[in-house]
Amino acid sequence: MAASYTTLQIPTPTAERVFRLSLFFLLLISVSIVATTGKLDGFSSLCALLLVMGKGFRLWMGKPAELTARPATFLVIAYLFFFPVDIVLFSRSFVSNSSNPPLFAALVAVVHFLLFVMVVRLYSATTDRDALFLAMLSFAGVLAAAVLTVDTTFLLFFFLYLIFAVSTFVSMELRRAGRGAISPPFSAAQQVRERHFARALALAVFSVSLGAIVIGGVLFFLFPRISAGYLGRTSFNPPLGTGFTDEVELGQIGELKKNSTVVMRVETGHPVGYALLRWRGNSLIDFDGKRWTSPERRNEALSPNADGWIDVSQGKNNPSIPGLLYTAVLEPMSSDVIFVPGAPMRLRGNFSGQASSVYGAVRNTYLLRDGTGTLLNPFHNYASIRYTGFSRLPNPDVAKLREAGTVYPDAIADVYLQLPAIDQRIPELARQITAQANNPYDKAHAIQNYLRSNRFRYTLLLTGKPGDDPLPHFLFDTHAGHCEYFASSLAVMLRTLGIPSREVNGFLPGEYNDLGGDYIVRASDAHSWVEVFFPGNGWIVFDPTPDAPEGSAGILSRLEKYADFLQLTWDDWVVSYDFGHQAVLTQALQRDSRNWMEAGREWFARKEERGKNWIKSWQFQHASLRYLTPIALVLLLLALRFDVLARALNRLRLFLQLHSKPSAAAAPLLASRMYFELLRLLERRGLVRSESQTPLEFAEALASSGTSVATATAKFDRATLSPAVLEFTEIYARSRFGGAPCDTSRLRVLLTQVRAGLRSR
Repeated sequence: MAASYTTLQIPTPTAERVFRLSLFFLLLISVSIVATTGKLDGFSSLCALLLVMGKGFRLWMGKPAELTARPATFLVIAYLFFFPVDIVLFSRSFVSNSSNPPLFAALVAVVHFLLFVMVVRLYSATTDRDALFLAMLSFAGVLAAAVLTVDTTFLLFFFLYLIFAVSTFVSMELRRAGRGAISPPFSAAQQVRERHFARALALAVFSVSLGAIVIGGVLFFLFPRISAGYLGRTSFNPPLGTGFTDEVELGQIGELKKNSTVVMRVETGHPVGYALLRWRGNSLIDFDGKRWTSPERRNEALSPNADGWIDVSQGKNNPSIPGLLYTAVLEPMSSDVIFVPGAPMRLRGNFSGQASSVYGAVRNTYLLRDGTGTLLNPFHNYASIRYTGFSRLPNPDVAKLREAGTVYPDAIADVYLQLPAIDQRIPELARQITAQANNPYDKAHAIQNYLRSNRFRYTLLLTGKPGDDPLPHFLFDTHAGHCEYFASSLAVMLRTLGIPSREVNGFLPGEYNDLGGDYIVRASDAHSWVEVFFPGNGWIVFDPTPDAPEGSAGILSRLEKYADFLQLTWDDWVVSYDFGHQAVLTQALQRDSRNWMEAGREWFARKEERGKNWIKSWQFQHASLRYLTPIALVLLLLALRFDVLARALNRLRLFLQLHSKPSAAAAPLLASRMYFELLRLLERRGLVRSESQTPLEFAEALASSGTSVATATAKFDRATLSPAVLEFTEIYARSRFGGAPCDTSRLRVLLTQVRAGLRSR
């Protein structure tokens, strides 16, 4: 019959106590890992955590199991009938905007079932078999969390889980091995041994866990992932980020400004000193008075070259313009747009989201480009995408732009001068603002400065009712709004003047993190600006939106940068680790090790030369003492040869122990050391104990008149020496072999008497 682990009438041994605590924390960490993935609804996660912690409190109070086996089995069977309902209704509604709702809903429902079974079994567990089943359920929870997330939080929880898992199974084995053994009642000595056992158990658990972490980490970096496995094509991603679609309604980006979710990280290695740095997304053409849209157009397919790079330059590559090499990590989004800075030249990345055997050299993916220069991912951004790009950061020639003229190609004029029926005050305002300008560039610059003046202000809190025509409401009534109002005003007023323009959506640079050398781009960095066409120069960026007030950077902001740096490192060297990363890591280690060896040799050579110079200068300053150096070296070699230093240290340690108050645990060890000191003193007088003699036989032989241990030349006071040696040996034997308390103070006195007897003539 299986033994109970919840009811004991005697004081709980260490292994039992460790087992209970380890199993409880094992379950708590497993539920916490699943809850912190963010992929489950908050209600089920919170209920599971509260129920587990409630059971832990009841166990602490010594309460018995709340459920018996029969009701627990009935509850599990009843949940099986609820399981299809959970898939179709509850879980499906929670993951409705994921990339694969049916499959994701089934996975979430399975995790719900797992948590339910875990809680029911926890409240009905009474046997070792139940405990083992709970440990297996906790591991299933960790596996489910590993499918749902690749966040750094999972790593921290997994390390804690590994420690308690080792502790659980070690203590479980100790309980099993000790079951049925006869143990004496608790005593002071046994309590001391229990404390020693607890420390040894804790050391063993942490050692095994640390070894597993270290060995697992080494194996991970030695054997990178080559393919994604069976579930590689299955998407269990979180709900996709929104905000970039084929149309933008006035006021829509203002809602995104309130969202601080990280949408992408762009690693540049250094701050980019470019005032118009933007992460360009999609450009919109048609405006109906409320929203901007882009008509359906044929997209051009861009295939990678032999080296994996995709040329997106449209034949405009000017080497005299500064370039920017960057690496972007784009989080899952509902938009297919690929975000790039400046004028993109080439891109390389795994846009399909499938694992690659060589880092960055993905030849099975391609990109699409529409007529506005927007880059699209045909495989969709349903998973986190990492890509490297190179862009030019153009600095337009103002004089050349002013001389560009107003002769526009028909393909440009027919598309980018479209306007709906608008309030006539808008073109009148445009003419008033540009009355002093005589070319398209100065007109665009004048309207931009007008919108950025103190007359208008940037705000996310819109007042009043814009009605069916929000643009005149912004220009003539409120004079306040967010970026798409400013961009739309500039684009519309330019079109009323016959200047082709379009609205562009993307992101501001974001916050630069000097720890990781990357820009942290959040949903709140969503932005709209304007591109204006100039014949012979192409599309030029204008941004009429005033700068938003900046928040103060405090300690929390710095901590967020540390957390983001850890997340970026985790994504780069763990989630995306492959053969290419392994090659980079190997080259870096080889280069660094070579540098360290060279630096070490140089440091040693400097120290050696400095030491030689010091010795030479010291010899010249102390000419009379330089002959002592060879003598000192000879004496040191002799001391090492005859073990003089070790003996001196042993005698010093014995002296310190004899003159300090020994503890009860150290008394037998001190008695042994004192006995060896006794034998050493006797050997110096020729009284050597043979290997066949026990300590008592040696002492009795020494006391007898016809002893064989006393040499012919040995002279000592037998009347003083023999009784002292015999009593010393009896105390030592009882302490060393009989477990009796050792009177070390008496041994000190007897050792003094032995020294006195040996000195007597």
